[in-house]
Amino acid sequence: RPEADISADGDVAFVGYGIRAPEWKWDDYKGADLRGKILLMLVNDPGLVDSTVFLGKILTYYGRWTYKLEEAARQGAAGAILIHTTESATYPWDVVRGSWSVEQFKLDQPQSPSLAFAGWVTEASARAALAKAGLNLDSLSRAAARRDFRPVSTGLHASARIHSALRRVESENVVGRWPGTDARLGQEAVLITAHWDHKGIGPAVRGDSIYNGAEDNASGVAAILGAAQALTHLPRPARSIVFIATTAEESGLLGSEGYVQQPLVPLPRTAAVLNLDVTNIRGATRDIGALGMDRSTLGPVFEGAAHAESLTVQSQPDIRGSFFRSDHFPFARAGVPALSIKPGVDFVGRPKGWGEEEENIYNQQRYHQPSDEYRASFRYDGMAQEVRVTVRTALAIANNPQLPRWLPSSEFQ
Repeated sequence: RPEADISADGDVAFVGYGIRAPEWKWDDYKGADLRGKILLMLVNDPGLVDSTVFLGKILTYYGRWTYKLEEAARQGAAGAILIHTTESATYPWDVVRGSWSVEQFKLDQPQSPSLAFAGWVTEASARAALAKAGLNLDSLSRAAARRDFRPVSTGLHASARIHSALRRVESENVVGRWPGTDARLGQEAVLITAHWDHKGIGPAVRGDSIYNGAEDNASGVAAILGAAQALTHLPRPARSIVFIATTAEESGLLGSEGYVQQPLVPLPRTAAVLNLDVTNIRGATRDIGALGMDRSTLGPVFEGAAHAESLTVQSQPDIRGSFFRSDHFPFARAGVPALSIKPGVDFVGRPKGWGEEEENIYNQQRYHQPSDEYRASFRYDGMAQEVRVTVRTALAIANNPQLPRWLPSSEFQ
């Protein structure tokens, strides 16, 4: 929490995945009194190891570390410690180190219940600490995958003393509006978003401490600028189109959350959000993707726009839970149908599987690292494809008298 001096002492309880999900008939807490304790927990959800629960290996929001900290605070815990593995987090330890070792920000507003502190430990560190208490992490993890799991008192005690320098900063969302032509529908809007921030200066990696964010997300900002320019050469649609370059996405989606709390266009009149976060700088593809297609009526609209550009649409499952990790998500939680448009993986002139391999290399080696920087090998024909599909999708929504809606199966319905 944002205080200059924080002290926390408490017994350590292992709470499995730290999930309370009534709709999945899952409760790791079982009514245990965990007030003032330090909660040690696994990342992801039980579907990671048991395909019959939750959505199997497709990460749900309950598997996101953000949810786990929110729930730990609701349980009255003093702190929470997340056990990292690359498989469960879907990114390596260097990403955690780079993200959590820099200045942290929160919105300047009344805070909901929060933890005194939260952090991560490596699997090896957690295993060693539990072993000193006579506990085995593998056994605890197996128990945590069962519905009958109950919190385990580890016999360990944790103390934390944290001194922080606090400062108040202002950082802007950059917003542009292209007014619609219809007297009524023009008061509604389609939003196109991309975050302009990255990590700034952080821990040095091979002597480089500047976290540039070329792909994440200078590429997305370039894409929405291209979309805005393209639209000015086309007839104006019935609904308005609003472009938002959001701030502080990397600090917890703060720019988009701030906009949701004080929107330019009231949320009931916000037709949809199309988000661009890490666009294609590797070349032209035969396909394209979007997170959230199966959650709302935006799916067929996007598919039609892709087909108009002679592109097929990916049907890859969202294993990494990426839908919950970018600026469209606060809008979705507030009830606005949303898509996050993603690069294709079937590259023209490349062998099958090359796109997936390049994506994995990025996620493991450049994501949230100083090495995410401009390279002379960048190609923009793939980004242009994404921009054209985004523009077609936005115009189709903006000219449709009917508002998009969530599907009954969506958790945002």
